[in-house]
Amino acid sequence: MHVHAGSPGAWNVSRSFALGMFLNLLFVAAEVIFGLRAHSLALLSDAGHNLSDVLGLSLAWGAALLARRPPTTRHTYGLRRASILAAMGNAVLLLLAVGGISWEAIERIGRPHAVATDTVILVAAIGILINGLTALLFLSGRKRDLNIQGAFLHMLADAGVSAGVVLAAVVIRATGWMVLDPIVSLAVGVAIIWGTWGLSRKSLLLAMDAVPEGTDLPAITRYLQELPGVTVVHDLHVWGMSTTETALTVHLVKPDASVDDAFLSRISRELHHRFGIEHATIQLECADTDCDRASTGAV
Repeated sequence: MHVHAGSPGAWNVSRSFALGMFLNLLFVAAEVIFGLRAHSLALLSDAGHNLSDVLGLSLAWGAALLARRPPTTRHTYGLRRASILAAMGNAVLLLLAVGGISWEAIERIGRPHAVATDTVILVAAIGILINGLTALLFLSGRKRDLNIQGAFLHMLADAGVSAGVVLAAVVIRATGWMVLDPIVSLAVGVAIIWGTWGLSRKSLLLAMDAVPEGTDLPAITRYLQELPGVTVVHDLHVWGMSTTETALTVHLVKPDASVDDAFLSRISRELHHRFGIEHATIQLECADTDCDRASTGAV
């Protein structure tokens, strides 16, 4: 028997992703053109970073669409894990971008180029606006989806990076310290690595079926142990089906175990509302191994 707890309505993110990608592609093109003309590695490195953001947004968008596909006979959970793979792909793209940025920056520290600071300031200031607007596109959805929250925080961080480029150009214009341009590029790389570490760690843990961050397993165990009539809780497993959905399976020993739809339904609803468990499979058992086992409930 299956018991389903309601899940929030799907948020239509297609328009936000499409607009965010379009704005960032325009900005990447502008950064490349003006970065070459201004001989600014800071602008070129930020263009590479923003290009990886576009690819990351496309991965997240594709994963969000795949995750909504219904289960099939081959993929009985659907394609929810596409969001986890997208998160891992984003981490790899960002690290590749850092490698290219850092290599060129280290070479330029020894031979800094003259930088057209006025152009750098103008383009980077536009970057603050573009990244800020893109972040706002995901503002309302960040609380419902880890992928969208990651996109929001990433765009917000990019706005901060662009602000750093503006500051560096202002200092270069005032002091003539051209070496500051590649140094800022290295700082951009450090900022990317700092943000990517958390993304890499979370996505890898989800891929390895770890308990999702924010899920209080001891509290879930206590709740199940305190259910009326339950004497033993065993084979409790909690893992992420996607970046937004958490699954649980558990065996509950209940001496008077019987098919009890209301009991299973109440557990499923409380697991959903109290702990964010989207899909729970609960098996009731008697203490006596000869006792017939009850049906399985799922949410």
